[in-house]
Amino acid sequence: MDPVRAWLIAIRPKTLPAAVAPVMLGTAVAAYQGGAAFGPAIAALVGALMLQVASNLANDIFDNEKGADQPDRLGPTRVVSSGILSAREVGIGLGVVMFLALCAGAYLVGVAGPSIAVLGVLAAVSAIAYTAGPFPLGYHGLGDLFVFIFFGPVAVAGTAFVQLGYLPNIAWYAGVSQGALAANILIVNNLRDIEQDNRAGKRTLAVRFGERFCLAQYATLLAVAYVMPVQLWVARGAPVSVLAPLLTVPFAVRTFLKIARTRGTGLNALLARTAQLMLLFSAAFSMGFWAKW
Repeated sequence: MDPVRAWLIAIRPKTLPAAVAPVMLGTAVAAYQGGAAFGPAIAALVGALMLQVASNLANDIFDNEKGADQPDRLGPTRVVSSGILSAREVGIGLGVVMFLALCAGAYLVGVAGPSIAVLGVLAAVSAIAYTAGPFPLGYHGLGDLFVFIFFGPVAVAGTAFVQLGYLPNIAWYAGVSQGALAANILIVNNLRDIEQDNRAGKRTLAVRFGERFCLAQYATLLAVAYVMPVQLWVARGAPVSVLAPLLTVPFAVRTFLKIARTRGTGLNALLARTAQLMLLFSAAFSMGFWAKW
């Protein structure tokens, strides 16, 4: 296979909106507070993208090692288990993206102080520990929680902090919306893989509690996401323009209804659609903060 195509498969570009969306929203929050800064915003974006790619590459290596990627896999092709790239090659790629994340982090530490170093280390460890190590988070039903935390409040508030030098309260509300939508991406992934994960001993929440729980979880997190803009407007005095994400409700409802009646490989497209929803929601929310009307 062409090396460029092989590495694109390994990187999984369709998952990257989960890294872009919270940084976009955190920057909009910083702008709303009067302190958006180009350099820290770009560094935060690079760091978030590199950690997302690092998580994807580590997942490819260690899921194969643990036997979770079987020939009957329903999800997109994995490069190690399919033999497109070796575990050593993907490991080298993992090292490269972690180095790039470190470079972005070093710049942010210089801008915002040592507290960002602690946050960066925790994010990096969590990205790898999702499938690696003696207690892989994804194999013990903790993936949803960690995705919610690190792709939501931590990413949005952290992005705002490196630009402002302090943490505005509205960043936490905005972050909760992103965490909820990011967790839904993982929920669709785990719903698709219930049978394969169960055989591999991967005890996701989907495996533990079943399909109905997954659908209820997805719907609940959608509700949480859409409550946050309303909460900011009603209780925190934000301008009416922050309600812009409500324009994406029809897209969200249609996506949920399709997930409710789809199983198997059909969920691959709906996983990508859920990532698109996160990006659309974030773009609308961001425009609401920038507009201030």
